Amino acid sequence: MKRNSIKPGLAAVLAVILILAMAACSNSANNESAPTAPPANSTQAPQNESTLNPDEPAWALDTSPVDLTWFVGANWYAHSWGESLASKYITEKTGVNIKLEVPSGEANEQITLMMTSGRLPDLISMGSWETAVKKLWEGDHVYALNELAEQYDPYFFKVAGDGTLKWYRQENGNTYGVPNDSYSPNLMHETGMTAANQTFLVRKDLYEEMGSPDLSTPEGFLGALQLIKDQYSEYKGQPISPFFAQGNVPYGMTEYLQNLLAVPHEKEGSVYDRVTDPDYIAWLKTFRTAYERGLINVDFLVDSDTQVEEKTNNARYFMMIREWTGMTAVNPMLAASGNPDSYYIAVDGPQNSKGDNAKLFPGNMDGWMVTMISKSTENPERAIRFLTYLASEEGQRDLFLGKEGETWEAVDGKPQLKAEFVDLLGTDIEKLEKEFGILDTYWMMRNPVIVNQWRPEKEPVIKQMESFANAQADIDSGIYKGLDPLGDSDVAVAWSRISQNWEEVLPELITAKDEAAFDKIFESFLDRRDSYGFAQVMEYRQTELDARKAKMAE
Repeated sequence: MKRNSIKPGLAAVLAVILILAMAACSNSANNESAPTAPPANSTQAPQNESTLNPDEPAWALDTSPVDLTWFVGANWYAHSWGESLASKYITEKTGVNIKLEVPSGEANEQITLMMTSGRLPDLISMGSWETAVKKLWEGDHVYALNELAEQYDPYFFKVAGDGTLKWYRQENGNTYGVPNDSYSPNLMHETGMTAANQTFLVRKDLYEEMGSPDLSTPEGFLGALQLIKDQYSEYKGQPISPFFAQGNVPYGMTEYLQNLLAVPHEKEGSVYDRVTDPDYIAWLKTFRTAYERGLINVDFLVDSDTQVEEKTNNARYFMMIREWTGMTAVNPMLAASGNPDSYYIAVDGPQNSKGDNAKLFPGNMDGWMVTMISKSTENPERAIRFLTYLASEEGQRDLFLGKEGETWEAVDGKPQLKAEFVDLLGTDIEKLEKEFGILDTYWMMRNPVIVNQWRPEKEPVIKQMESFANAQADIDSGIYKGLDPLGDSDVAVAWSRISQNWEEVLPELITAKDEAAFDKIFESFLDRRDSYGFAQVMEYRQTELDARKAKMAE
């Protein structure tokens, strides 16, 4: 191609103009005050991005390669980024490559150490209940997402949802984390999707062979355990474990069991002390009786995750206080085994003395995990744009279904997973996640309101558990979840001491030699609880509950 040359005279004029322009820019820079953001260590937004459209996502403005580290606060999370089809597709599309990090031990401890060092991963996903979440917010370790969005990607406000931002808004007006799996009561009432996952499960073949005994009363519960001991003590040469409680003391044997018993969270507007509820105490004494008779042992309180997985995969538990979502891979496998009725079904478990149905926790506004952007990141603009992309329907589709034409196709204008991948969901979920990375592989930003429309129909062995949980979900009780104080405040430390002591005391209660010993241990715990500051904890819970009710009323 022939280029047009510039005449010498004109070149001289242009040079003068350029010098004057540079001088003007220099003076302007000296006279203007320095902007408060972005931070000194961040990448400056290009000048052509200074005007952002709040109706369009900003991630497409810059798809150059960038690496972001993402801490997932679950030591059992075993997936990687960059090997699966979905993750490679998203990186090619957005330019963002993710390095996933998981804690080697307890997530709170590891994040606390990182805060001390002053170096945190770019993105952090932690359980909404974790004490480290408040520490990250209060210690100024993470960005206010609303401020980053205003500067780099106002489209965030369209996809994050005003309800979520309002729910997590702090006293200073900022929101520091966006949750996954967040449900509002209105949404649950409208759609029928409750996200309830707490169930009482039994092994179908044994339960039906025993005549489907009533497990809702202490007498029926103990009678079934006696049958297991007398007639079904082994399975395939291995001992049957008669009972399992997910999360041991702090979850399965406390909050979860209380929900099965429909123990109220408040009475006449005041927060209720659920641990001292008469029905709950009666059932703890039932477990003590079961232990005294040799019908249960302490393995359900001490088994490691590996032991629990091995027993579950081999159908060696009889009944379980367990979330049905943890059985979605196991049940189809058991149903396809040589003993196709060895899978688990949901039934009525322990009930209160009135015989009320369970009041199970539904989904709630807190969600499961909250994702944050740390101030250690050198790329806050790319981080907020990536979160905005993932929160959008486009990002949710890419993350959940993968690449169009390879893992999904449009049927009547709607995305639909290809048949071979629906089959993989029931036959080889490990391959589905490792090679293709679709469905629930990368759940950290999952929005169920969006992705559930694309889910394949669940198999009957899964659907039964889900339907049972939905039927017993107490939709309006999500507001009570997570009322306990977190962080380093005096009341949070008091609650930490109380809850730690309860984890030690409950096994003592179950293994107490008689009921008198049980009562003595329990009364001693209540005395210690008071001395630790339980009155302040109850006051905190009440204040938190009142604040939540006010938010819901806005």
